[in-house]
Amino acid sequence: MSDNVIAFKRPSAKEKHKGKTLCRSGFHKWKVVTERKFDVKQGKLVTLYECTRCGKRKTTAH
Repeated sequence: MSDNVIAFKRPSAKEKHKGKTLCRSGFHKWKVVTERKFDVKQGKLVTLYECTRCGKRKTTAH
């Protein structure tokens, strides 16, 4: 039998919910995913944003 024992540690509440409280309050950290993509339905240029903390996406038309 080997002596390689891995100790498992449960994540604390702080680590588990890190950054999610800001997003729940509406303070997302937006990052541009696709800049100036043409949307055929709207007939406009569209920029796609994604939150780096929670993964929520939003689009804005120009």
